[in-house]
Amino acid sequence: MISNNKKAFAKELVKAFIKLIVAGVLIGILKKYDLIIAIILVLKIIQNCYKEIIKPKEKNWLLLAGMLLTGFGGIVGETWGVTNGFWEYHEVSRIIPLWVPFAWMLAFHYLYKLERNLIPYLKHQTQKNKIILAIILALILPAFGEVITIQLGVWTYYWPYQILGVPLYAFLCLLFVHMLVYVILHYICKKYKISDIVYN
Repeated sequence: MISNNKKAFAKELVKAFIKLIVAGVLIGILKKYDLIIAIILVLKIIQNCYKEIIKPKEKNWLLLAGMLLTGFGGIVGETWGVTNGFWEYHEVSRIIPLWVPFAWMLAFHYLYKLERNLIPYLKHQTQKNKIILAIILALILPAFGEVITIQLGVWTYYWPYQILGVPLYAFLCLLFVHMLVYVILHYICKKYKISDIVYN
């Protein structure tokens, strides 16, 4: 599936893991201050939107649509999970910290950008291979980020069958949200003939 340019592919992955570690540690250190984390994440979203939507001549509205969809889906899932006692956030006065929907929005941008950077290194850039790549990334990377924040005491899952604090159900829920957004954006690209390396 991967072309001869394995070094470039691996470099993109290493950069992605470093970004996750930095973000996870930042949230872990500031976990008591959810408003500060929320402000930092909102500023990052504004920067991303400026760089990829406002500034360029070709506006990437898919990016904004994906972030909004993921943010909405994430907050619905978080409300359901916390209300039913499936997981709990620590050291904050709110049931769901203020930064959570923005973290979901940035998770979309993070995965989208990574897929966009990795797809050119695929030997065969078929829709099937793109979907396989998206599934692998959505299964591994968000869970890796969760491991960091869980180990730093940001929240705890109460579901069984856990790997380093992340239960099997969480892997499946993360995959479901990201792939649902993937399918919606793929359909939008197909219907409106939008050219996008990830979804079309």
